[in-house]
Amino acid sequence: MPDQPKAKPRVGLFVTCLVDLFRPSVGFAAAKLIEDAGCELDVPMAQTCCGQPAYNSGDRADTRDIARNTIEQFEGFDYIVAPSGSCASMLKKHYPPLFKGDPVWEVRANAFSAKVFELVSFLTDVLGVKSTHAVFEGTVTYHDSCSGLRELGVRAQPRALLGQVEGLKLAEMAESDVCCGFGGTFCVKYPDISNAIVEKKTASIEASGADMLLAGDLGCLMNMSGKLKRQGSAIQARHVAEVLAGMNDTPPIGGAK
Repeated sequence: MPDQPKAKPRVGLFVTCLVDLFRPSVGFAAAKLIEDAGCELDVPMAQTCCGQPAYNSGDRADTRDIARNTIEQFEGFDYIVAPSGSCASMLKKHYPPLFKGDPVWEVRANAFSAKVFELVSFLTDVLGVKSTHAVFEGTVTYHDSCSGLRELGVRAQPRALLGQVEGLKLAEMAESDVCCGFGGTFCVKYPDISNAIVEKKTASIEASGADMLLAGDLGCLMNMSGKLKRQGSAIQARHVAEVLAGMNDTPPIGGAK
């Protein structure tokens, strides 16, 4: 008998709140990248927030309720992928401890966690994608978000794929791994500290000489692009997925100047 074709991996896309509400093009870019890499993609309609705002505010009860829903919506997939290091880290690293000692949910949370990946890490580390065959004419600089870098080890992966984008030049900023000051609820609770942090970050972005700022977390990008715009900077910002998917016609984050 002839060999049967190998089944495509089934991937559930965790869209994230910010992408859903403010930048749907990131979700479409993520979907394109995952499907182009040979996966079967679905987007569960009953998904909600990952629960990170409640978690960071100390509300464990509501966080567990949110986590249960997320696990139920996604546990039938081979992989769960998020275009955000912050949300992916919440799902992967912080869900299991929420249910430690629970005879049913601890097992389910651990099984769920093992299948969660940040988008670019999934493409490179799991699927072995070397290039997305994208084209982008310009110089970019890249910000490493705190959660993606420190909790998930996402650093080399986006740079490897960006290095294969035709026409793209990567100009590394100084201290690319330093926080942008967003931190979810941190920027709301401590606005003065957050502003001081993002001012240092935008200075590094400007000094890089890049025309565009890229990152893998929309929250970071909204924070940095907002500050750049208020400072009168011409530097634009996009999610790395949009560039890798060849979606160069989307307006920059924050709108055109």
